[in-house]
Parts: sequence; structure tokens; C-alpha cells
Amino acid sequence: MNLLKIASDVVAVLAVLICLAAGLVRLSGSYYLAGYEVLTLFNAGMAVMIFACLLKLKLLQLK
Repeated sequence: MNLLKIASDVVAVLAVLICLAAGLVRLSGSYYLAGYEVLTLFNAGMAVMIFACLLKLKLLQLK
């Protein structure tokens, strides 16, 4: 159960970093980052964030 808590926290931080990077690149006026469209990276960050939420829900269900 402790491993699930750590995994969900790490995934949540990763999701926030992906969304933040996509937002900052878009605010700088660029549409692409490392060959990927910024909107695609933002959508991927949101998907990772939803995964982190599902991990947290599973953790709450196990308690």
C-alpha cells in the first residue's frame, strides 16, 4: 500500500511537470517542443494526471 502511495505521488508530479512545460513553451510563442506539438504534450500530461487520480482512488478504496 505504501508503494501505491509513492507511485501515485511520483506520477502526479510528473503530470504537473509535463503540463507546466507545455504551458511555458506555448506562452513563449512556440508550437513545438522536441518535435511534438505542445497541445499533444499537454493532452499527454492530462492523461498522466488522470492516471495519478485513479491510483489515488485505488489507494482510498484499499483503506
